[in-house]
Amino acid sequence: MFYLLALLVAEPQTYVSPRVSAPVKIDGVIDSQWDQAPWTQDFVDIEGDRKPKPRFRTRAKMMWDAQYFYVAAELVEPHVWGTLTQHDAVIFHDNDFELFVDPNGDSHEYFEFEINALNTGWDLFLPKPYKDGGSADNGWEIPGLRTAVAVRGTLNDARDADAGWSVEIAIPWAAFGSRARMPLPPREGQQWRVNFSRVEWVHEVVAGKYQRVKGKKEDNWVWSPQGKVNMHLPEHWGYVQFGGGAFRPDVTRPIREHLQAYYQQQYDFHQVKKRWATAVELPTALSVSRDSQGWKACEAGWCIRQDALVTPDRAN
Repeated sequence: MFYLLALLVAEPQTYVSPRVSAPVKIDGVIDSQWDQAPWTQDFVDIEGDRKPKPRFRTRAKMMWDAQYFYVAAELVEPHVWGTLTQHDAVIFHDNDFELFVDPNGDSHEYFEFEINALNTGWDLFLPKPYKDGGSADNGWEIPGLRTAVAVRGTLNDARDADAGWSVEIAIPWAAFGSRARMPLPPREGQQWRVNFSRVEWVHEVVAGKYQRVKGKKEDNWVWSPQGKVNMHLPEHWGYVQFGGGAFRPDVTRPIREHLQAYYQQQYDFHQVKKRWATAVELPTALSVSRDSQGWKACEAGWCIRQDALVTPDRAN
């Protein structure tokens, strides 16, 4: 199954984020201070090219300095609306913009932030993906977080058509703390795994107010496609390089994908049999060891284990 998914998922998107010499003003307006940062590719459906292109354009920019990781996003939207005003509410129940960050690319210990057009945020930490037994830590907060939203139109007014909304986010490097397992701020040329998502609901207007249409699923539009409707597949997120000139491809990615393929076969087997496959049931050229917790498969200095953690061999 993983081999099929790999064929359906496009190459991860890449981006070189420029370092800025002056603090970025956070007011929601993507103005000239962002000129040195290129736009990402327009967002696509979370499943990739197999699905129709999004109805509305979404794109983002990234910059950084010694204090902050800066993100800006532009969302074309003819009807800008929002209902959630409580911090750490489930923000994707409104139309929203989402940021996912895995600093060291091991598919564990990653961070998520969601924001709606009312500038209401939800910050959470995932010790590992939900499919591998992870659960969200809503207690993780971002001290010093700065966000702003600018609406090009009228918020929550169904009587007119809007142009869209834009968001600016400044996350202090210190917020990632020891869980980043990477230097903070990043060193010039280092790469993190990052992705963005936009949730868009089909709406209706009832008594002059916007609301989701019952029974209609949301659209999920992303920067780097996931291959399935699941943002919690960090191995498919994009690469963000912090300065350092032209983007340098990750030479370890073929090895990681080979390990991920074996992981997916074991995962699928476990879903059916409720146990891990033996060497006879799932032969492989990888070096596989087993213990009471599960298994670990290694190749060319890299390993993956039963909960999808990917690490250099010496760390296991």
